[in-house]
Amino acid sequence: MPPLHELPLRAKLVLGGLVLLLLLAPLFAVLTGDAYLLRLAQRIVIYGLAAAALDLVLGVAGLVSFGHGAFLGLGAYVVGIAFTHGFEGSTFLGLEPSQDLLVLAPLAMLVAALFAFSTGLICLRTRGVAFIMITLAFAQMLFFFFVSLERYNGDDGVALWSRNDLAGTSLAADETWFYLLALACLLLFLLLGLRALDARFGRVLRAAKENERRMLTLGFAVQRYRLAAFVLSGAVTGLAGVLLANQSYFVSPAAMSWQSSGHLIVMVVLGGLGTLIGPVLGAAAFLLLEDLTPPLMDLLVPGFGQHWKLLLGPILIGVALLARRGLLGLLLGTGRG
Repeated sequence: MPPLHELPLRAKLVLGGLVLLLLLAPLFAVLTGDAYLLRLAQRIVIYGLAAAALDLVLGVAGLVSFGHGAFLGLGAYVVGIAFTHGFEGSTFLGLEPSQDLLVLAPLAMLVAALFAFSTGLICLRTRGVAFIMITLAFAQMLFFFFVSLERYNGDDGVALWSRNDLAGTSLAADETWFYLLALACLLLFLLLGLRALDARFGRVLRAAKENERRMLTLGFAVQRYRLAAFVLSGAVTGLAGVLLANQSYFVSPAAMSWQSSGHLIVMVVLGGLGTLIGPVLGAAAFLLLEDLTPPLMDLLVPGFGQHWKLLLGPILIGVALLARRGLLGLLLGTGRG
């Protein structure tokens, strides 16, 4: 995807329309009187943030990470652990956990970034299938670790009775404000991420994806750039985990499972690799399919709605064959080829 200022008018209109739709989602929910639509929009924005963060590694750097669910779960568990000790009036590691997002969000990003850095040092020594399997292995290790923690209810997870505060103000009272907070995080990441892709950082990642040997010959420390992308991606996915825990009022090891990582990969591929914006479209398409397809299938074939994912395979095959640049490519008129 070219820099924003180089996009043709049609592309700018499409992207502007997408942002406008996201901004108008709360108004649409109010006009229809359906609060569920706003909660669905919250999930789309949050998963869009996680998918866009994964795209930095998968689409831009060309590294197929099958363990990004670990970062999503780590961010969520920072919220869950803080809530558990705050509810009980106990301390964690001798400290009284804060319930404010201004503390928990940076902490979650730091925890996820440290995990990404420590595992990335090992994972990035490999390529291809080996990289996929090692990232999956680290995520599954973390998954089973949290399943074994009876202190935090194991695989039953942690139920949250309320959302975190933001600068002392509760986010539980108004769904619209929470949505706008999640949307602000997404738009800020997209803005900074697209600028980074236009800069030397993004150009080196893309060039190394195409020809690593040439970049090494030119003197670029490719591994450092990839590690930086992996850590940044992990940190932002951890932030998405914080928002997801607050949105669903629940924290579970399931967020770290291989299925969770697989869903994020599907969103990226469906929306468009290497674009950052495309995965947001992919997240919207995936979650809308998940929400709308089961009742439609039940109408056609009673009891068949639970098998809605049978439709996902043909859809992905169709996107791969007819829209190699994903849904965003179709909208921008560059979907083929």
